[in-house]
Amino acid sequence: MVSRSYSNLLDLASGDFPNFSREKKRLPRVATVAGVLSEIDDENSNSVGSDAPSSVSQERMIIVGNQLPLRAHRSSDGSGGWTFSWDEDSLLLQLKDGLGEDVEVIYVGCIKEQIDLSEQDEVSQTLLETFKCVPAFIPPELFSKFYHGFCKQHLWPLFHYMLPLSPDLGGRFDRSLWQAYVSVNKIFADKVMEVISPDDDFVWVHDYHLMVLPTFLRKRFNRVKLGFFLHSPFPSSEIYRTLPIRDELLRALLNADLIGFHTFDYARHFLSCCSRMLGVSYQSKRGYIGLEYFGRTVSIKILPVGIHIGQLQSVLNLPETEAKVAELQDQFKGQIVMLGVDDMDIFKGISLKLLAMEQLLSQNPSKRGKIVLVQIANPARGRGRDVQEVQSETHATVRRINKIFGRPGYQPVVLIDTPLQFYERIAYYVIAECCLVTAVRDGMNLIPYEYIICRQGNEKLDMTLGLDPSTAKSSMLVVSEFVGCSPSLSGAIRVNPWNIDAVAEAMDSALGVSDAEKQMRHEKHYRYVSTHDVAYWARSFLQDLERACRDHMRRRCWGIGFGLGFRVVALDPNFRKLSIDHIVSAYKRTKNRAILLDYDGTIMVPGSISTSPNAEAVAILDNLCRDPKNVVFLVSGKDRDTLAEWFSSCEGLGIAAEHGYFVRPNYGVDWETCVSVPDFSWKQIAEPVMKLYTETTDGSTIETKESALVWNFQYADPDFGSCQAKELLDHLESVLANEPVSVKSGPNIVEVKPQVSGFLL
Repeated sequence: MVSRSYSNLLDLASGDFPNFSREKKRLPRVATVAGVLSEIDDENSNSVGSDAPSSVSQERMIIVGNQLPLRAHRSSDGSGGWTFSWDEDSLLLQLKDGLGEDVEVIYVGCIKEQIDLSEQDEVSQTLLETFKCVPAFIPPELFSKFYHGFCKQHLWPLFHYMLPLSPDLGGRFDRSLWQAYVSVNKIFADKVMEVISPDDDFVWVHDYHLMVLPTFLRKRFNRVKLGFFLHSPFPSSEIYRTLPIRDELLRALLNADLIGFHTFDYARHFLSCCSRMLGVSYQSKRGYIGLEYFGRTVSIKILPVGIHIGQLQSVLNLPETEAKVAELQDQFKGQIVMLGVDDMDIFKGISLKLLAMEQLLSQNPSKRGKIVLVQIANPARGRGRDVQEVQSETHATVRRINKIFGRPGYQPVVLIDTPLQFYERIAYYVIAECCLVTAVRDGMNLIPYEYIICRQGNEKLDMTLGLDPSTAKSSMLVVSEFVGCSPSLSGAIRVNPWNIDAVAEAMDSALGVSDAEKQMRHEKHYRYVSTHDVAYWARSFLQDLERACRDHMRRRCWGIGFGLGFRVVALDPNFRKLSIDHIVSAYKRTKNRAILLDYDGTIMVPGSISTSPNAEAVAILDNLCRDPKNVVFLVSGKDRDTLAEWFSSCEGLGIAAEHGYFVRPNYGVDWETCVSVPDFSWKQIAEPVMKLYTETTDGSTIETKESALVWNFQYADPDFGSCQAKELLDHLESVLANEPVSVKSGPNIVEVKPQVSGFLL
């Protein structure tokens, strides 16, 4: 089955497939060319078909992320080589548990360490054979522009609702950084090309670093089975629309078969952007959300990621963890520990949490000496002045609080900004009575999930803590309403982190909750977290991806467009275009011909503000009408006077105005109607209702025809216009229930017209 990219739709539709070789060009394993690639077509874009015979018998998943789930170290044997091991903390590695043992997994991504050019071939071979990993080696300068430039200066701040209002806030849009982003995504596409069997393999792309990768993969394999999951927030349309390359990113994502989000809010914002900026609307059918995009259905998946419970439980069982728990229990003896675990960046709300702690101690003197906030600050993933400012503010606030409320042997805030071993962090989870997450914006944040599992503990830790193993476990969460995990934690105390008073009050409330209530909340959370782990998330995504791709081979597909405007058109296999040769032959043979032409979508110049026909179109119609063998009819929704004026020179042209309510066979004949005695008294009822909705819907208009009334909301806000149209439709159907009319909705219109036969709709 051929699925090569085509720019000539008609050639493919007619079945005229070109004869090209099935031999696939092998791409170099190592990309060593520095610089920026063009975002226009590359030389390999049309050279690879998806009809190469599969060499893979089992199901295979290619997982693509910015970083491979590996740790790299220089060998200690003095050879100067590299040693690699799995990164057990990597989500990309953890999700493998949900794919099943019968699914072969191949990883594509970068390595955190810089590999010298002379070593890249050897490292690539080792990683492919040992770990089934395909490394993408990005030249350092290009990677810096891609990751620290476009990803961290443009996408990451904007997706977290930070607008570049000044050069200090994210920075102005830099076209060279965007070109670097496109170039790196192309390199990733080349790496996927090395290992993919397009008719068999599934490809799962992760996060905002690779948002245009779906376009490059779809361009090379029209039927590639492709999923994408966004792990960050997706901003509202009012924020996203400020991005200069907003359309390119949306169209690139729509080249995937399945797009995943953590929450409904993120998905809703994405769907709103597609509607407002691309005019692509969505439908919900039998529980699934889909967008129709050039004949393809792009499915939307909403499911928050989970954690790897087995990994946490194995660390909980370590003797080091038990020893650390005992140490911390002794350190904070007689005190209630509240815990915060955050990256040191501007969106995690660390300073807001500290201010709330300061207010809590200020308003409740009795709690001084009894409560401690342990704040673990992980190193920031980005870099820049904003990170330094957060660090400075955090340290200054901690010093101030400890100076005011501390005393010998007691520090109300313990700041840990040095790297901790995983078991050490787990130990803090175990002893903390309450976990605080006050991020002002975060895609998911799995800290509360980890905390809940750790509070469940095990028998050894119960003994260390002096707890009865048969006693129900307890935990408390104070969670920002702006993080992705918040909707799934219904037992948490949700707060607006910007409201310091509310956060302080929530902290006080969490400490005062009864043991029974804490146990009930913990049980509810534990039941959810333990059943919705990372394996469940991955398994669910794969199932939906399989469902989204099941019709791939049944449809006829071909690619159109250039660069990032590329998309695949998919039609039913029975679709065929009319053969021009066949039409010409039949036209010449026949003695009587009926030619029916639509006006608005056929003769009118597309994209023109003027709706009148040009002279060339009128001349062609006139020539057709002069042939005595032809009967030519023009069908339009426009009024009869306008059409008669425009086509007055075509004396033999038949016109069906207002969709056939008025009909005139030729210029010299009077207009005829479908109703002998028309009654338009219903207009006196319908028009005031339409005027009411026109006044309240900016951008809407009323088109008054002789036979109909049309309410048009093409230039109104699309969401509000659609909502008003539904209300208007119900309103008109109610007030016109006893009138001989039909009320119908169409693209951007609501129309009322007589209920008569003979309409050419």
